[in-house]
Amino acid sequence: MTRPGRTRWPAGTSGETTVQLGLRANLGQFILLAIVNFFVGGMVGLERTVTPLVGSEQFHLGEIAIAAFVVVFGFTKAITNAVGGAITAHHTRKAILVAGWIIGLPVPFMLAYGPNWAWVIAANVLLGVNQGLTWSMTVNMKIDLIGPARRGFALGINETAGYLGVAVTALVTGYLATWFGLRPAPELLGVGYVIAGLALSVLAVRDTAPWARAEARQHPRQAGPHPPFREIARRVSWTDRTLAAVSQAGLVNNLNDGLVWVVLPVLLVGHGVSVTGVGYVKALYPFMWAAGMIGTGHLADRIGRKIPIVSGMLIQAAGLAIISAGISNALAAGLAGAFLLGAGTSLVYPTLLAAVSDATHPDWRAAALGVYRFWRDSGYAIGALIGGITAALASLDAAITVAAILTAISGLLAWAFMDETHPRLPARGDIAGPDVTSPATRPAGRQQYSK
Repeated sequence: MTRPGRTRWPAGTSGETTVQLGLRANLGQFILLAIVNFFVGGMVGLERTVTPLVGSEQFHLGEIAIAAFVVVFGFTKAITNAVGGAITAHHTRKAILVAGWIIGLPVPFMLAYGPNWAWVIAANVLLGVNQGLTWSMTVNMKIDLIGPARRGFALGINETAGYLGVAVTALVTGYLATWFGLRPAPELLGVGYVIAGLALSVLAVRDTAPWARAEARQHPRQAGPHPPFREIARRVSWTDRTLAAVSQAGLVNNLNDGLVWVVLPVLLVGHGVSVTGVGYVKALYPFMWAAGMIGTGHLADRIGRKIPIVSGMLIQAAGLAIISAGISNALAAGLAGAFLLGAGTSLVYPTLLAAVSDATHPDWRAAALGVYRFWRDSGYAIGALIGGITAALASLDAAITVAAILTAISGLLAWAFMDETHPRLPARGDIAGPDVTSPATRPAGRQQYSK
């Protein structure tokens, strides 16, 4: 039998060329999309080190006001994720990717030259839309190209590229801020990112909808009528126990990221750490996150999705606890905590995406991923709010402790409620093959749309 990930499929519509699923067959486009996602991540990295310090030192804002830029970014990105997933039924992935870059064009200039904090907030509305469209499409396009066999590995590469962009930019902006000040030099690095990302997306990226159709034709079960978006949202959010467990883990993962984004630079500077030192800490976290994901994505393809998700959440909780407990030596605690945060997140991030992809049909997978990423990126906003309010009412250290507790609880919830979704492993639900097409054999809560 021909392996599913390597099957050639003929044209499905007029003008559509023969396509082949798999990494080797699509290596050129795969690498190109990884480069594009490096620039996507770099746009977020612009704000990781410098923007909270701009709020505290240039605009003299308190923690809650500073948190507003992450709240706006998180909610805007979350909503755009859901919308971006839904509109793939009506627009090509390439068109959505290009639109995301066009919307991101003003962002570096607004961050660099905005005369007040309202400009930073407005820039983050545009940045949230930019990230929601561009990152969503690089995820979906890589999933389309790779097929089911090496999905975790593919997503590991995608997320590695994006968060390597975050890490490199967080480090470089720390140096630029030390040499040239908090503005405008660090933020203008983003001009190169947005121009390069837009040019590659327009000139070199191919739309991948034909690959998604090829996978749908070889899927073990027919899709039937496309389910309405509200039904997809309901399943991913609540009625499917496994997908709901994955969604809450994604939300809490980004909750602690959003909280650390807002709180940690101000906390470290308040304990005597230099801006360059803050840059080291803020770069180490996404660097570990990025460096680990190729390996962890491959690991999830071998051992399954549940073990990396649960263990990754608990490792993140340990990293946050070290940061909270070790402020007597703030730089050392920040570096140790960032190392564990990054390592834990590298286990979780691509694996959560792979789990959602496993449990959904290719015809409506993009919409399901959009709903999952809505909940995941809402965590940025919720984390920033929790961090700002806790810091205002108690302390910055207490805010980190709260994040550690919530992250540990999330890992335990994933352990209690999530079933394994990998198509070649036990407890994989109803997507394993034709032997599970009978309604009587499908596990409760995991029925596909097959009418």
